[in-house]
Amino acid sequence: MPKRIAIIGAGPSGLAQLRAFQSAKQNGEDIPEVVCFEKQANWGGLWNYTWRTGVDQYGEPVHGSMYRYLWSNGPKEGLEFADYSFEEHFGKQIASYPPRAVLFDYIQGRVEKAGVRDWIRFETAVRRVEFEDGMFSVTVKDLPADNEYTETFDHVICASGHFSTPNVPEFPGFDSFKGRVLHAHDFRDALEFKEQDILIVGTSYSAEDIGSQCWKYGAKSITVSHRTAAMGYDWPDNWAEVPLLTHVDGKTAHFKDGTSRDVDAVILCTGYQHHFPFMAEDLRLKTANRLATADLYKGVAWAHNPALFYLGMQDQWFTFNMFDAQAWWVRDAIMGKIAMPSKDEMEADVADRVAREDAGEDDYDAIWYQGDYIKELIAETNYPSFDVEGACKAFKAWKGHKKQGIMTFRDNGYASVMTGTMAPKHHTPWVDALDDSLEVYLQN
Repeated sequence: MPKRIAIIGAGPSGLAQLRAFQSAKQNGEDIPEVVCFEKQANWGGLWNYTWRTGVDQYGEPVHGSMYRYLWSNGPKEGLEFADYSFEEHFGKQIASYPPRAVLFDYIQGRVEKAGVRDWIRFETAVRRVEFEDGMFSVTVKDLPADNEYTETFDHVICASGHFSTPNVPEFPGFDSFKGRVLHAHDFRDALEFKEQDILIVGTSYSAEDIGSQCWKYGAKSITVSHRTAAMGYDWPDNWAEVPLLTHVDGKTAHFKDGTSRDVDAVILCTGYQHHFPFMAEDLRLKTANRLATADLYKGVAWAHNPALFYLGMQDQWFTFNMFDAQAWWVRDAIMGKIAMPSKDEMEADVADRVAREDAGEDDYDAIWYQGDYIKELIAETNYPSFDVEGACKAFKAWKGHKKQGIMTFRDNGYASVMTGTMAPKHHTPWVDALDDSLEVYLQN
Protein backbone atom coordinates (compact mmCIF):
# COMPACT_ATOMS: atom_id res chain seq x y z
CA MET A 1 0.00 0.00 0.00
CA PRO A 2 1.37 3.47 -0.84
CA LYS A 3 1.69 5.96 2.00
CA ARG A 4 -1.24 8.35 2.52
CA ILE A 5 -0.50 12.03 3.08
CA ALA A 6 -2.97 14.60 4.45
CA ILE A 7 -2.34 18.28 3.66
CA ILE A 8 -4.36 20.81 5.64
CA GLY A 9 -5.04 23.91 3.58
CA ALA A 10 -4.81 24.82 -0.11
CA GLY A 11 -3.27 28.26 0.24
CA PRO A 12 0.21 29.11 -1.06
CA SER A 13 1.89 26.61 1.33
CA GLY A 14 -0.48 23.73 0.69
CA LEU A 15 -0.38 24.34 -3.04
CA ALA A 16 3.43 24.35 -2.91
CA GLN A 17 3.25 20.89 -1.31
CA LEU A 18 0.87 19.62 -3.99
CA ARG A 19 3.18 20.98 -6.69
CA ALA A 20 6.19 19.33 -5.01
CA PHE A 21 4.58 15.88 -5.13
CA GLN A 22 3.28 16.45 -8.66
CA SER A 23 6.81 17.43 -9.75
CA ALA A 24 8.16 14.09 -8.48
CA LYS A 25 5.34 12.23 -10.25
CA GLN A 26 6.13 14.12 -13.46
CA ASN A 27 9.72 12.87 -13.14
CA GLY A 28 8.44 9.27 -13.15
CA GLU A 29 8.63 8.64 -9.40
CA ASP A 30 6.05 6.70 -7.41
CA ILE A 31 4.47 9.19 -5.01
CA PRO A 32 2.18 8.65 -2.01
CA GLU A 33 -1.57 9.16 -2.17
CA VAL A 34 -2.10 12.86 -1.42
CA VAL A 35 -5.33 14.30 0.00
CA CYS A 36 -5.62 18.03 0.64
CA PHE A 37 -8.44 19.38 2.83
CA GLU A 38 -9.48 22.99 2.15
CA LYS A 39 -12.16 24.78 4.16
CA GLN A 40 -12.89 27.38 1.48
CA ALA A 41 -14.65 26.72 -1.83
CA ASN A 42 -11.54 27.64 -3.83
CA TRP A 43 -7.78 27.49 -3.48
CA GLY A 44 -5.45 30.43 -2.80
CA GLY A 45 -5.74 30.80 0.97
CA LEU A 46 -5.60 34.46 1.99
CA TRP A 47 -5.32 35.50 -1.68
CA ASN A 48 -8.83 34.13 -2.23
CA TYR A 49 -10.87 37.26 -1.39
CA THR A 50 -14.22 36.99 0.38
CA TRP A 51 -16.61 39.76 1.34
CA ARG A 52 -17.58 37.71 4.40
CA THR A 53 -16.38 38.48 7.93
CA GLY A 54 -17.05 36.66 11.21
CA VAL A 55 -18.45 33.33 10.10
CA ASP A 56 -19.15 31.86 6.67
CA GLN A 57 -22.34 30.31 5.32
CA TYR A 58 -21.63 27.12 7.30
CA GLY A 59 -20.97 28.89 10.60
CA GLU A 60 -17.21 28.34 10.28
CA PRO A 61 -14.81 31.15 11.26
CA VAL A 62 -13.90 33.10 8.11
CA HIS A 63 -10.30 32.29 7.21
CA GLY A 64 -9.66 35.24 4.91
CA SER A 65 -8.07 38.50 6.05
CA MET A 66 -7.84 39.85 2.49
CA TYR A 67 -9.32 43.24 1.64
CA ARG A 68 -10.20 45.07 -1.55
CA TYR A 69 -7.52 47.24 -3.21
CA LEU A 70 -4.65 45.33 -1.58
CA TRP A 71 -1.44 45.55 -3.62
CA SER A 72 1.66 43.55 -2.80
CA ASN A 73 3.61 45.44 -0.13
CA GLY A 74 6.90 43.81 -1.15
CA PRO A 75 8.49 43.30 -4.57
CA LYS A 76 7.19 40.34 -6.54
CA GLU A 77 10.83 39.57 -7.36
CA GLY A 78 11.19 38.26 -3.79
CA LEU A 79 8.35 35.74 -4.10
CA GLU A 80 8.59 34.50 -7.71
CA PHE A 81 8.39 30.72 -8.21
CA ALA A 82 11.67 29.25 -9.47
CA ASP A 83 9.75 26.82 -11.74
CA TYR A 84 7.10 29.25 -13.02
CA SER A 85 8.05 32.85 -13.73
CA PHE A 86 5.72 35.83 -14.02
CA GLU A 87 6.77 36.07 -17.68
CA GLU A 88 5.73 32.47 -18.32
CA HIS A 89 2.34 33.12 -16.74
CA PHE A 90 1.50 36.52 -18.22
CA GLY A 91 3.48 36.24 -21.47
CA LYS A 92 5.39 39.40 -20.54
CA GLN A 93 7.17 40.96 -17.61
CA ILE A 94 4.93 43.00 -15.29
CA ALA A 95 5.55 45.76 -12.75
CA SER A 96 6.99 44.89 -9.35
CA TYR A 97 3.99 45.47 -7.03
CA PRO A 98 0.91 43.64 -8.38
CA PRO A 99 -2.54 43.90 -6.78
CA ARG A 100 -4.23 40.88 -5.21
CA ALA A 101 -6.13 39.72 -8.29
CA VAL A 102 -2.89 39.56 -10.30
CA LEU A 103 -1.05 37.53 -7.64
CA PHE A 104 -4.03 35.20 -7.21
CA ASP A 105 -4.04 34.61 -10.97
CA TYR A 106 -0.31 33.83 -10.87
CA ILE A 107 -0.61 31.36 -7.96
CA GLN A 108 -3.54 29.68 -9.68
CA GLY A 109 -1.76 29.46 -13.03
CA ARG A 110 0.99 27.22 -11.67
CA VAL A 111 -1.32 24.70 -9.98
CA GLU A 112 -3.67 24.64 -12.96
CA LYS A 113 -0.66 23.78 -15.14
CA ALA A 114 0.31 21.06 -12.62
CA GLY A 115 -3.20 19.59 -12.69
CA VAL A 116 -3.56 19.01 -8.93
CA ARG A 117 -7.06 20.30 -8.32
CA ASP A 118 -8.45 16.76 -8.09
CA TRP A 119 -6.24 16.15 -5.04
CA ILE A 120 -8.18 18.76 -3.03
CA ARG A 121 -11.42 18.25 -1.14
CA PHE A 122 -12.94 21.72 -1.01
CA GLU A 123 -15.40 22.98 1.61
CA THR A 124 -14.00 20.39 4.00
CA ALA A 125 -12.98 21.59 7.46
CA VAL A 126 -10.48 19.64 9.56
CA ARG A 127 -11.96 18.96 12.98
CA ARG A 128 -9.38 16.75 14.74
CA VAL A 129 -5.91 15.32 14.15
CA GLU A 130 -4.63 12.61 16.51
CA PHE A 131 -1.71 10.18 16.42
CA GLU A 132 -1.99 6.60 17.65
CA ASP A 133 -0.23 3.31 16.83
CA GLY A 134 2.01 4.96 14.25
CA MET A 135 -0.82 6.55 12.23
CA PHE A 136 -2.70 9.84 12.16
CA SER A 137 -6.47 9.84 12.34
CA VAL A 138 -7.90 12.94 10.68
CA THR A 139 -11.53 13.81 11.30
CA VAL A 140 -13.04 16.29 8.86
CA LYS A 141 -16.43 17.76 8.05
CA ASP A 142 -17.82 17.90 4.53
CA LEU A 143 -19.54 21.25 5.00
CA PRO A 144 -22.15 21.18 2.19
CA ALA A 145 -23.16 17.61 3.12
CA ASP A 146 -23.04 18.37 6.87
CA ASN A 147 -21.21 15.09 7.36
CA GLU A 148 -18.20 14.23 9.55
CA TYR A 149 -15.87 11.33 8.77
CA THR A 150 -12.42 10.09 9.78
CA GLU A 151 -9.56 8.75 7.64
CA THR A 152 -6.07 7.54 8.53
CA PHE A 153 -2.77 8.83 7.14
CA ASP A 154 0.95 8.10 7.49
CA HIS A 155 1.85 11.79 7.50
CA VAL A 156 0.09 15.09 8.11
CA ILE A 157 1.31 18.41 6.67
CA CYS A 158 -0.32 21.42 8.32
CA ALA A 159 -0.39 24.33 5.84
CA SER A 160 -3.30 26.28 7.29
CA GLY A 161 -1.33 29.50 7.74
CA HIS A 162 -1.09 31.86 10.68
CA PHE A 163 -2.82 35.03 9.51
CA SER A 164 -6.44 34.09 10.11
CA THR A 165 -7.02 34.04 13.89
CA PRO A 166 -6.74 37.64 15.09
CA ASN A 167 -5.02 38.74 18.26
CA VAL A 168 -7.55 41.20 19.72
CA PRO A 169 -6.57 43.33 22.73
CA GLU A 170 -9.11 45.37 24.66
CA PHE A 171 -8.74 48.96 25.85
CA PRO A 172 -10.92 50.64 28.48
CA GLY A 173 -13.87 52.42 26.92
CA PHE A 174 -14.25 50.15 23.90
CA ASP A 175 -17.58 48.91 25.24
CA SER A 176 -19.05 52.43 25.10
CA PHE A 177 -17.13 53.80 22.08
CA LYS A 178 -19.47 55.68 19.74
CA GLY A 179 -17.81 54.47 16.53
CA ARG A 180 -16.65 51.19 14.98
CA VAL A 181 -13.98 48.91 16.47
CA LEU A 182 -12.62 46.14 14.26
CA HIS A 183 -9.53 44.00 13.79
CA ALA A 184 -7.58 44.08 10.51
CA HIS A 185 -8.91 40.54 9.91
CA ASP A 186 -12.39 42.03 9.37
CA PHE A 187 -11.27 45.06 7.30
CA ARG A 188 -12.63 44.74 3.76
CA ASP A 189 -12.95 48.12 2.05
CA ALA A 190 -11.19 51.45 2.66
CA LEU A 191 -14.14 53.34 1.14
CA GLU A 192 -16.10 52.57 4.31
CA PHE A 193 -13.81 55.03 6.13
CA LYS A 194 -13.90 57.89 3.61
CA GLU A 195 -14.10 61.31 5.33
CA GLN A 196 -13.53 59.66 8.73
CA ASP A 197 -10.88 60.17 11.40
CA ILE A 198 -9.27 56.73 11.80
CA LEU A 199 -7.24 55.39 14.71
CA ILE A 200 -4.98 52.42 13.96
CA VAL A 201 -3.44 50.48 16.85
CA GLY A 202 -0.22 48.67 15.92
CA THR A 203 2.82 49.11 13.69
CA SER A 204 2.79 45.89 11.68
CA TYR A 205 2.59 45.68 7.89
CA SER A 206 -1.19 45.65 8.14
CA ALA A 207 -1.12 48.94 10.10
CA GLU A 208 1.06 50.54 7.46
CA ASP A 209 -0.96 49.19 4.56
CA ILE A 210 -4.51 49.60 5.91
CA GLY A 211 -3.61 53.16 6.96
CA SER A 212 -2.23 53.82 3.48
CA GLN A 213 -5.39 52.37 1.89
CA CYS A 214 -7.65 54.53 4.03
CA TRP A 215 -5.55 57.59 3.20
CA LYS A 216 -5.57 56.77 -0.54
CA TYR A 217 -9.36 56.33 -0.63
CA GLY A 218 -10.18 59.55 1.21
CA ALA A 219 -10.03 59.16 5.00
CA LYS A 220 -9.99 62.54 6.74
CA SER A 221 -7.06 61.68 9.03
CA ILE A 222 -4.99 58.70 10.13
CA THR A 223 -3.58 58.33 13.64
CA VAL A 224 -1.34 55.35 14.38
CA SER A 225 -0.74 54.35 17.99
CA HIS A 226 2.45 52.42 18.77
CA ARG A 227 3.54 50.42 21.80
CA THR A 228 7.33 50.59 21.42
CA ALA A 229 8.34 52.78 18.49
CA ALA A 230 6.78 54.76 15.67
CA MET A 231 7.15 53.42 12.12
CA GLY A 232 8.88 56.72 11.33
CA TYR A 233 8.13 57.05 7.62
CA ASP A 234 7.54 60.36 5.85
CA TRP A 235 3.78 60.24 6.18
CA PRO A 236 1.30 62.66 4.54
CA ASP A 237 0.20 65.80 6.44
CA ASN A 238 -3.04 64.27 7.74
CA TRP A 239 -1.18 61.31 9.30
CA ALA A 240 0.13 61.26 12.89
CA GLU A 241 2.02 58.73 15.00
CA VAL A 242 1.33 58.71 18.74
CA PRO A 243 2.25 56.52 21.76
CA LEU A 244 0.04 53.68 22.94
CA LEU A 245 -3.69 54.12 23.39
CA THR A 246 -4.64 54.12 27.10
CA HIS A 247 -8.42 54.43 26.93
CA VAL A 248 -11.37 55.77 24.98
CA ASP A 249 -13.97 58.15 26.39
CA GLY A 250 -16.97 58.58 24.10
CA LYS A 251 -15.31 59.24 20.75
CA THR A 252 -12.12 60.63 22.28
CA ALA A 253 -9.03 58.43 22.24
CA HIS A 254 -6.40 59.11 24.94
CA PHE A 255 -2.72 58.22 24.59
CA LYS A 256 0.19 57.49 26.89
CA ASP A 257 1.79 60.92 26.36
CA GLY A 258 -1.34 62.71 27.64
CA THR A 259 -2.59 63.76 24.21
CA SER A 260 -6.03 62.90 22.85
CA ARG A 261 -8.05 63.16 19.66
CA ASP A 262 -11.55 62.38 18.45
CA VAL A 263 -11.87 59.39 16.14
CA ASP A 264 -14.68 57.74 14.18
CA ALA A 265 -13.25 54.22 14.00
CA VAL A 266 -10.54 52.10 15.63
CA ILE A 267 -8.77 49.46 13.52
CA LEU A 268 -6.72 46.98 15.55
CA CYS A 269 -3.66 45.94 13.53
CA THR A 270 -2.41 43.84 16.40
CA GLY A 271 -1.34 40.66 14.67
CA TYR A 272 -2.45 37.06 14.58
CA GLN A 273 -2.15 33.89 16.63
CA HIS A 274 -0.67 30.56 15.60
CA HIS A 275 -3.94 28.75 16.25
CA PHE A 276 -4.51 25.05 15.55
CA PRO A 277 -7.55 23.98 17.63
CA PHE A 278 -7.94 20.84 15.48
CA MET A 279 -4.55 19.48 16.57
CA ALA A 280 -4.30 17.10 19.55
CA GLU A 281 -2.30 18.68 22.37
CA ASP A 282 0.82 16.59 21.71
CA LEU A 283 0.83 17.69 18.04
CA ARG A 284 -0.01 21.38 18.42
CA LEU A 285 2.56 23.98 17.40
CA LYS A 286 2.89 26.79 19.93
CA THR A 287 5.27 29.49 18.75
CA ALA A 288 5.78 33.22 18.62
CA ASN A 289 5.73 34.90 15.20
CA ARG A 290 9.45 34.70 14.47
CA LEU A 291 11.93 33.49 11.87
CA ALA A 292 12.99 30.48 13.98
CA THR A 293 9.78 28.70 14.94
CA ALA A 294 9.59 26.63 18.11
CA ASP A 295 9.86 22.83 17.91
CA LEU A 296 10.28 22.58 14.12
CA TYR A 297 13.38 20.79 12.82
CA LYS A 298 14.59 22.55 9.65
CA GLY A 299 11.68 24.90 10.27
CA VAL A 300 9.15 22.26 9.15
CA ALA A 301 9.32 18.88 10.94
CA TRP A 302 7.63 18.56 14.34
CA ALA A 303 10.58 17.58 16.55
CA HIS A 304 8.33 15.58 18.93
CA ASN A 305 6.92 13.49 16.06
CA PRO A 306 8.67 14.05 12.70
CA ALA A 307 5.88 12.30 10.79
CA LEU A 308 4.07 15.65 11.22
CA PHE A 309 5.10 18.79 9.32
CA TYR A 310 4.13 22.46 9.44
CA LEU A 311 4.66 24.71 6.40
CA GLY A 312 4.99 28.49 6.28
CA MET A 313 4.84 29.06 10.03
CA GLN A 314 7.73 31.55 10.10
CA ASP A 315 7.57 35.31 10.21
CA GLN A 316 8.07 36.12 6.56
CA TRP A 317 10.27 38.20 4.31
CA PHE A 318 10.19 35.51 1.63
CA THR A 319 6.87 33.80 0.94
CA PHE A 320 5.97 31.68 -2.11
CA ASN A 321 9.45 30.46 -2.97
CA MET A 322 10.25 29.78 0.70
CA PHE A 323 7.08 27.65 0.92
CA ASP A 324 8.34 25.83 -2.17
CA ALA A 325 11.75 25.17 -0.60
CA GLN A 326 9.99 23.78 2.48
CA ALA A 327 7.51 21.71 0.46
CA TRP A 328 10.21 20.07 -1.68
CA TRP A 329 12.18 19.24 1.49
CA VAL A 330 9.11 17.76 3.22
CA ARG A 331 8.28 15.71 0.13
CA ASP A 332 11.80 14.24 0.07
CA ALA A 333 11.70 13.50 3.81
CA ILE A 334 8.39 11.64 3.37
CA MET A 335 9.69 9.76 0.32
CA GLY A 336 12.78 8.62 2.22
CA LYS A 337 15.35 10.70 0.35
CA ILE A 338 16.22 12.72 3.46
CA ALA A 339 17.02 10.90 6.69
CA MET A 340 15.56 12.25 9.93
CA PRO A 341 18.06 12.54 12.80
CA SER A 342 17.47 11.71 16.47
CA LYS A 343 15.18 13.84 18.60
CA ASP A 344 18.19 15.35 20.41
CA GLU A 345 19.70 16.41 17.10
CA MET A 346 16.39 17.90 15.95
CA GLU A 347 16.03 19.89 19.17
CA ALA A 348 19.65 21.08 18.85
CA ASP A 349 18.83 22.28 15.32
CA VAL A 350 15.84 24.28 16.65
CA ALA A 351 17.96 25.84 19.41
CA ASP A 352 20.69 26.77 16.93
CA ARG A 353 18.21 28.51 14.63
CA VAL A 354 16.77 30.49 17.54
CA ALA A 355 20.26 31.56 18.68
CA ARG A 356 21.25 32.66 15.17
CA GLU A 357 18.06 34.69 14.77
CA ASP A 358 18.59 36.31 18.18
CA ALA A 359 22.14 37.28 17.15
CA GLY A 360 20.80 39.37 14.26
CA GLU A 361 20.73 43.11 14.86
CA ASP A 362 18.36 44.53 12.28
CA ASP A 363 15.94 43.81 9.43
CA TYR A 364 18.78 43.34 6.95
CA ASP A 365 20.23 40.56 9.11
CA ALA A 366 16.74 39.00 9.22
CA ILE A 367 16.38 39.12 5.42
CA TRP A 368 19.73 37.37 4.87
CA TYR A 369 18.98 34.89 7.68
CA GLN A 370 15.82 33.80 5.86
CA GLY A 371 17.62 33.79 2.51
CA ASP A 372 20.27 31.47 3.95
CA TYR A 373 17.50 29.21 5.30
CA ILE A 374 16.01 28.89 1.82
CA LYS A 375 19.42 28.12 0.29
CA GLU A 376 19.97 25.44 2.95
CA LEU A 377 16.70 23.65 2.10
CA ILE A 378 17.14 23.94 -1.68
CA ALA A 379 20.65 22.45 -1.46
CA GLU A 380 19.11 19.23 -0.08
CA THR A 381 16.45 18.78 -2.82
CA ASN A 382 16.02 19.18 -6.58
CA TYR A 383 14.03 22.43 -6.32
CA PRO A 384 15.41 24.71 -9.07
CA SER A 385 18.22 26.79 -7.65
CA PHE A 386 17.80 30.54 -8.00
CA ASP A 387 19.60 33.76 -7.09
CA VAL A 388 18.50 34.02 -3.45
CA GLU A 389 21.13 36.74 -2.88
CA GLY A 390 19.53 38.75 -5.69
CA ALA A 391 16.14 38.42 -4.00
CA CYS A 392 17.69 39.58 -0.70
CA LYS A 393 19.10 42.60 -2.52
CA ALA A 394 15.65 43.39 -3.94
CA PHE A 395 14.26 43.34 -0.38
CA LYS A 396 17.10 45.62 0.73
CA ALA A 397 16.34 48.08 -2.10
CA TRP A 398 12.63 47.91 -1.20
CA LYS A 399 13.42 48.89 2.41
CA GLY A 400 15.35 51.88 1.09
CA HIS A 401 12.55 52.90 -1.26
CA LYS A 402 10.06 52.83 1.61
CA LYS A 403 12.27 55.20 3.59
CA GLN A 404 12.47 57.51 0.57
CA GLY A 405 8.68 57.59 0.14
CA ILE A 406 6.12 55.43 1.88
CA MET A 407 3.40 56.40 -0.62
CA THR A 408 5.65 56.06 -3.70
CA PHE A 409 7.75 52.92 -3.02
CA ARG A 410 5.43 50.79 -5.16
CA ASP A 411 6.37 52.88 -8.20
CA ASN A 412 9.86 51.33 -8.26
CA GLY A 413 10.90 48.24 -10.21
CA TYR A 414 13.43 45.43 -9.83
CA ALA A 415 14.95 42.73 -12.02
CA SER A 416 13.57 39.18 -11.85
CA VAL A 417 16.02 36.80 -10.16
CA MET A 418 14.54 34.00 -12.28
CA THR A 419 14.75 35.54 -15.78
CA GLY A 420 16.95 38.62 -15.29
CA THR A 421 14.31 40.83 -16.93
CA MET A 422 13.74 44.29 -15.46
CA ALA A 423 10.19 45.04 -14.34
CA PRO A 424 8.55 47.82 -16.36
CA LYS A 425 7.20 50.93 -14.69
CA HIS A 426 3.48 50.57 -14.03
CA HIS A 427 1.24 52.75 -16.19
CA THR A 428 -0.22 54.59 -13.16
CA PRO A 429 1.47 55.69 -9.91
CA TRP A 430 0.13 53.67 -6.97
CA VAL A 431 -1.53 56.66 -5.28
CA ASP A 432 -3.60 57.30 -8.42
CA ALA A 433 -4.32 53.65 -9.27
CA LEU A 434 -7.82 53.25 -7.81
CA ASP A 435 -8.82 50.26 -9.98
CA ASP A 436 -6.99 47.11 -8.83
CA SER A 437 -8.50 44.71 -11.39
CA LEU A 438 -6.39 42.27 -13.38
CA GLU A 439 -7.57 43.73 -16.69
CA VAL A 440 -6.62 47.32 -15.84
CA TYR A 441 -3.32 46.33 -14.22
CA LEU A 442 -2.11 44.39 -17.28
CA GLN A 443 -2.73 47.27 -19.70
CA ASN A 444 0.89 48.45 -19.64
